[in-house]
Amino acid sequence: MATEAVNNAPESATEEKASKEEAPVENQTKEEAASAEKADEKVAEEKKSEPAQPKLNVHKANFQRDVVYLYQFSRTPLLPSTSPYCLKVETWLRLAGIKYENVDHKAKFRSKKGQLPFIELNGEEIADSTFIIKQLTEKFNKDLDAALTPERRVVTHAMVSMIENHLSWVMLWWRAKYPDSVIKGYQVNLQNALNTRLPNAILNFCYKLTSGRKGMKKAKAHGIGVHSQEEIIEFGKNDLRVLSDLLSDKPFFFGDEPTLLDVVAFANLAQLHFIDKDVPHLLRDAMNDSFPNLVGLVSRIKERAYPDWDEICASSEAVAPASKKDAKETKEGTGQPEKQPLEEPDKEKDEKEKELEEKEPEDKETEKEK
Repeated sequence: MATEAVNNAPESATEEKASKEEAPVENQTKEEAASAEKADEKVAEEKKSEPAQPKLNVHKANFQRDVVYLYQFSRTPLLPSTSPYCLKVETWLRLAGIKYENVDHKAKFRSKKGQLPFIELNGEEIADSTFIIKQLTEKFNKDLDAALTPERRVVTHAMVSMIENHLSWVMLWWRAKYPDSVIKGYQVNLQNALNTRLPNAILNFCYKLTSGRKGMKKAKAHGIGVHSQEEIIEFGKNDLRVLSDLLSDKPFFFGDEPTLLDVVAFANLAQLHFIDKDVPHLLRDAMNDSFPNLVGLVSRIKERAYPDWDEICASSEAVAPASKKDAKETKEGTGQPEKQPLEEPDKEKDEKEKELEEKEPEDKETEKEK
């Protein structure tokens, strides 16, 4: 017959056993809590000891997310930029519909590669027009050549190489050979462009020396500068003829919509087309007389990408040269201002020197009397 097991132990004894069995559990939880607190303290100390994140090395510190900040040469009354590479990037940004801001830095800044243009995007600098367009195409998924066939992409690469590695050097040679015509041809006001009060006569003289010498060295190193003027102009006409034949009677090179080739061609041909008519230029005259379809291409890209062309060009004349004190001040988000290539002497130093000069004859008279 089965019987049930009955616990005959007194209640006090059972309570003591239960308390003894529970005690180790309580001790374990306390130890675990203490170890957890120590671990938290170690993590906090490690976070404090961690080095601070490096500051963004950009000029625009208070940038907006996904806004492209474009650094290029100053505007002129006839052309948004006298650099075909700067005009190339800005035209591409406008046709791609990407939000950007043109930073009027008075030609103070250069990229880490020493070039203009360059852009800043989300605290990162991107230099060289080719890499700028490539990275922005991937970032914003904006490809002007998306509809092109592989064959047309090959033609684009060949034509862009011809324009930027040959035709642009023909124009660079002209700028180095006739720097005075560059200032007159684009109506450049160096006083406004460099934000200085030095007379334009001095600035123009310095520009002719520096730009002319450096430009001719580059042209000779490239190889274009060793030829005669007639031969160089013939090189340029041949390039214009190739572009004219490819364009034919189409609105753009590959149909009804502009592509990268149209942007590059516009950026370089605009440097010719918008030279002041009073300044002689053989290639400009050849383009107007012999290749009118290229003139039409320039006009179509201008109308589509720059409805505010006149406004942005007029802004170059509206900028008044700032004083030296203003130039020293750092604007929010622009970083530390760099020194201008030519600076105005301090007025305070001049006044002190005048006082010393006035005191010198007085001191000499007192010495003679003594």
